[in-house]
Amino acid sequence: MTTSATFPVSRIQKIRRDVTGGERGRGRVWQKLGKRARRPDPGRIKVAEPDPTLSSVAGLVPFGAFLRDDGVDGELRKLFDGLKTGPGVVYPMSAQLRLLIDSNLVDEPRVFGLEGLARDPLFRLLAGGSVPSIDTVYRDLERFDAQALSKLEALAARHGLWAEALRALDAVHLDFDSTVEPLFGEQEGARPGPNPRYHGRPSYHPIVASLAETRTVVGAKLRPGDTGLGKDDAPELRSYIARVRGLLGPEQALYVRIDAAGDCAELLRAVDDEDALFVVKARMTKNLATAIYGTQTWLTVDEDDDGPIREIAAIDFERDEWKATERRYRVIAVRTRGDHNQAEKQLYLWDDLDFTVKAYVTNDLCSDADSLARKYEDRAEIEPLIGELKHALGIGAVPSQVFDANHAMFLLKILTHNLVRRYVTARAPLLAGWRLPWLRRALFTVPGRVCSTGNRRYLRLMRGSFLHHLRE
Repeated sequence: MTTSATFPVSRIQKIRRDVTGGERGRGRVWQKLGKRARRPDPGRIKVAEPDPTLSSVAGLVPFGAFLRDDGVDGELRKLFDGLKTGPGVVYPMSAQLRLLIDSNLVDEPRVFGLEGLARDPLFRLLAGGSVPSIDTVYRDLERFDAQALSKLEALAARHGLWAEALRALDAVHLDFDSTVEPLFGEQEGARPGPNPRYHGRPSYHPIVASLAETRTVVGAKLRPGDTGLGKDDAPELRSYIARVRGLLGPEQALYVRIDAAGDCAELLRAVDDEDALFVVKARMTKNLATAIYGTQTWLTVDEDDDGPIREIAAIDFERDEWKATERRYRVIAVRTRGDHNQAEKQLYLWDDLDFTVKAYVTNDLCSDADSLARKYEDRAEIEPLIGELKHALGIGAVPSQVFDANHAMFLLKILTHNLVRRYVTARAPLLAGWRLPWLRRALFTVPGRVCSTGNRRYLRLMRGSFLHHLRE
């Protein structure tokens, strides 16, 4: 990527208006001139004849070129064109999937959004000259069966595994979590289950595995809403670990981090068996709370003028189910003063101490206890990632009454997320820390005009647009 001197690193980090091509505010200059901002009368601005060459999604051009050069279009043809065959096929399945990736990227997470995008000349051009009817897209999503879904999940995961980047690290962290997608229809698999916001509301309950270092998803599965995280997810967890472990050297550590739902003998054993380490938040059962309460040896690791702020202790504790699997794990408790995290339930065990307490279970028997506890606390990044999948890519916006069709759309949005992360890292690394809503403004939903000269097409962009500087 070539970066113009117009965009020095410091300004890209501080002033996002520069990157999105906006003019800087002139407040100080106008103040010296005694000038005041005055809004024009909108009624005096006349609407001219339409310009059929204008587009609002110019960023899809370099993104599409990147995917084609990277072989993504070829992968989609090889894996999924067999779902639609015959001489009457107008819209091959691979073209439909690319169409949906583009629509997801430009903030139309529902199939119905294609109705609006069909009027954009550039989107229409990239779709092959004609945007299909939404009924056709709905029917194509319903073509996905278990085998096709497995291929799509593997493809999404493959684009989330960056072998070269991972091999340069001493340790890699795989975060495993589930989330709730409330539903308001009669979709297959929509069942009441754990739902902290809409109690009793039918939902889906997908699981997601992400790599903290790359902020990419390396495993995902859509599940009915009455499915909790537990022993039935051990096969998926094993497969996700094996994917990552297969790219790492024997000297590299792989840590798996799961919230309290991961305090399950089958899940812990699955991680152990796959040559990985885990740090899991322990379920605060009565016997564990009793063991923590009775512990007398606490090591102070942080303090202020009023005394200890953070203390840590090894807890002599073993669950019966661990004994049944012949596994022995290490239990660590951390008690802190002044922890007012509203997102977590606070547990006070001591009447005479203003300490809340948490506990973690791990199979790392050698590392420093406080370092392991802080390693789990760094897991907080998966929550914003799931939030981005929900709010920026709409993984909860299901297109169909058919579960497999909804599963296919869910996996396409996971694939979109991973492809965007790879694209930004390769072509605009200075923006790699941005979330998708801001990336959209800078790189994708950018105004442009498609021009033709002879047999060649050109894309004209707004002056100052960062996208202009991504040209080869």
